[in-house]
Amino acid sequence: MTVDIRVIRAGQMYRYYLRQTVVGDGRRPARTPLRAAQEQAGVPAGRWMGRGLAALGLAPGEEVAESQLRNLFGERGRHPYADRIEDDRLAAGDSPEKAFKAGALGRRVTVTGVDFVFRPQPSIYLLWAFGDEEIRLVIEAAHERAIVRVLEWIEDEVAVIRYGTDGIYRVRPPGGLVAARFRHYEARSGMPLLHDHLLLSVKGQRLDGTWGSVHTTALYENTVAASALYNELVAAEVCEELGLATEPRTVTPGRRPVMEIAGVPHELIRWTARRSNQIAACLAELEHEYVTAVDDNGDPKFLPVVSERARARLERVAARKTRPSKKEKARSLAQLRADWKQSAILSSGVAASVIDSLLEHARAAAVAIRARVTAVVDVALAAVDVVATVFVMNEGGRFHRRHLLAEARRHLALVLRGRRREPGLDDQVVAAAISAHCLDTSEPKTVRGLEAGYRLYTARWNLADLPARRRPPTPAPGPDPQPPADPGEPPAPQPPGQDAGEREIPRLTPQYDRAVLAGAAVREQLRTTTTATAVRGRAYDVARHQQAAMPEQLLAPENDDQEQKPGRPEALDLTALRALRQSRTDVEALELTAEELRRLAAAVTKTGEGARVRKRKYTGRETAPPVDPVRQEEQHRPQQPGPHGPEAGR
Repeated sequence: MTVDIRVIRAGQMYRYYLRQTVVGDGRRPARTPLRAAQEQAGVPAGRWMGRGLAALGLAPGEEVAESQLRNLFGERGRHPYADRIEDDRLAAGDSPEKAFKAGALGRRVTVTGVDFVFRPQPSIYLLWAFGDEEIRLVIEAAHERAIVRVLEWIEDEVAVIRYGTDGIYRVRPPGGLVAARFRHYEARSGMPLLHDHLLLSVKGQRLDGTWGSVHTTALYENTVAASALYNELVAAEVCEELGLATEPRTVTPGRRPVMEIAGVPHELIRWTARRSNQIAACLAELEHEYVTAVDDNGDPKFLPVVSERARARLERVAARKTRPSKKEKARSLAQLRADWKQSAILSSGVAASVIDSLLEHARAAAVAIRARVTAVVDVALAAVDVVATVFVMNEGGRFHRRHLLAEARRHLALVLRGRRREPGLDDQVVAAAISAHCLDTSEPKTVRGLEAGYRLYTARWNLADLPARRRPPTPAPGPDPQPPADPGEPPAPQPPGQDAGEREIPRLTPQYDRAVLAGAAVREQLRTTTTATAVRGRAYDVARHQQAAMPEQLLAPENDDQEQKPGRPEALDLTALRALRQSRTDVEALELTAEELRRLAAAVTKTGEGARVRKRKYTGRETAPPVDPVRQEEQHRPQQPGPHGPEAGR
């Protein structure tokens, strides 16, 4: 993800932000004013954002003062001008208690906000680091506008204020939210990393004008969807403004690819991944300790394999253990960019001519991609891919609307290749996915279960017969294969840099391979179903949609020796699939053949008893109207005080 989230608490954590984060992750000298410390660190001043600023007497883009930060985030959620308000009330003759209460925004809280960290993909901030001043300004403007759009989406679709007994009533903050944005230019390792910290206050107004606290769990739950939206927006604007295109690149085999700017060399991205290499080395040691750990009785303490969940936890541990210390000396952005370019020329392995003309290389790659790949979004096919991926990758095959929304945005970024999309297209894909391919399995025993965002879904299909993991290819014997060693012989020497047993760490195969298989199989079933053919009609452009979603390395060459059969185009291009072994993208490891495709299609066509049982159980809910993608206030409980009043439970 390119958007991280972290909670902000009053006290020591807030002081950490005030000493380091607001001054560019450096060390703020003692007794140094905030603006002077930011100038010494070479970072711009913080700026206020959000639609809720007017209620606090602030304006968008206004500079963030230290006293305002202290009141809003450090004093348990007070008004940014609480000092001025308190002085005015004392001068008017109010008691100290009444004057202090006048500067409060509702109830005092311990969690005063959350820290969203926005950073673009490496290929984008490499163009920002090595490009000229015009390129830098274009990328920074796209980065800022994407943050504004994501914040607006959070205000309209995510943020809720709970009130009443046990928080049974929920309402969107009608006036919006308040956030302070701080710009950073580099990572702790000294590598280029354009990123912004968005300190979002939890304070928001209800419909009656009283102040409440935003439910932070909802913000955490929608972080992936926010990250997908930010990635899509910033890449589309950068590509449209600079004439570029994106392509999928695999970082970890078997996992989801990331969309990077085409034409930016892989070696440059690896040059910035110094921190990632340190984490990977530490992670290998932690995985070995995990699978070999035993208790006092000599029994294994954990599972004998490293699951994805365990690997994610170990990655967080490795990140903390390898985290470098703060920088001691600040450098200006101009000095940073000069040092980055010199370091890249010396140590990245990329020619200086390529680094100097990185934008021209990226534009040439974009011309080749756009000439061969036509971006066509078919909502029906996109819904199939989204549901198949979410169904396979979520534990138990159950998911919420937010999971579909995040996957829909990733799918659109893959298909459009850096082009802008129509507003609301992601919601259209989600609505089509829910109405056509999802089964509502919610048991609404609580008020929360009745909300559209917390309805629980599963797929209508039965994909139990799909392979859980791909079989590793059997290596072909060499010209002089080595015979197996005798039991009494010493073990073969390990490759340098690996400890004993490190190569044998058993890991569960990531589920993304299986998710792509599921989508291919379901699409094949829909293509061969007469009912689906009648529904989709002439607008259901299967071939062009799949061409847009397929990496250009897999597209069939124009002089293919295989004859195209007359009539309807095939939904799955077997010629392209034969080239999967040479691909660098998410489908590189699938190794599909025509026979395997037919077997997968047969497995999906066989609906299975499990799907029929679910259908009978929830048959009354299948006929319910689809959820409106544009969720309004009516989807929440109406704001009625109830027997306990609006302030109950506070």
